[in-house]
Amino acid sequence: MSSLHSPKQNHLLAALPTAEFDSLAAHLELVSLSLGAMLYEPDEQLQHAYFPTTAIMSLHYVLASGASAEAAGVGNEGMVGISLFMGGNTTPSSAVAGIAGHAYRLERHKLLQEFNRGGSLQRLLLRYTQALMTQMGQTAACNRHHSIEQQLCRWLMAALDRVPSHELVVTQELIANMLGVRREGITEAAGKLQRGGLIRYRRGHIAVLDRVGLESRACECYAVIKKEWS
Repeated sequence: MSSLHSPKQNHLLAALPTAEFDSLAAHLELVSLSLGAMLYEPDEQLQHAYFPTTAIMSLHYVLASGASAEAAGVGNEGMVGISLFMGGNTTPSSAVAGIAGHAYRLERHKLLQEFNRGGSLQRLLLRYTQALMTQMGQTAACNRHHSIEQQLCRWLMAALDRVPSHELVVTQELIANMLGVRREGITEAAGKLQRGGLIRYRRGHIAVLDRVGLESRACECYAVIKKEWS
């Protein structure tokens, strides 16, 4: 493990008692995830669970028509691969790096071994699954009832909560794909936020200049989802 990275940058791993953390630590492998990196595809058997530290993963659904949308984002608050301990080895969604960074991966047999002990890891992962389900439900309602600008503000705020910087390396096209809207809609919404002095956008980079102002433009979904992580 690199001195620049620690599994305890992930909140689930950091919350484990020392004995349980030590049991996992030797089996955790640090991986670097580039923007757009695919961890798994729909109906593919999962081999690892991933605990992001600086990367943000998008749990993404793609329809037969090619249209797609994000069901949830996973950053340092959680893990990718809940199907491994919820009774299945596959998932209908894909997992894509929406923000590049790092994660620790754990082989599925070791995850199940520790989960089935019934200790703190099991309790933490089940509680996390409840929070993830809340995020998915709230995201579905948000995508149906709130404006693109509100959705963009929600997404940006959620991303900021998971990274140490006020600047995000992400394209408008990728955000549009994750929100399931046209790129033109994101361009228009980002333009309004930039003219309002809330963000600064240049190709592939979004810097948040006024976090308080950005949060005031987000819908209530941001606060509902954030409460679940607390």
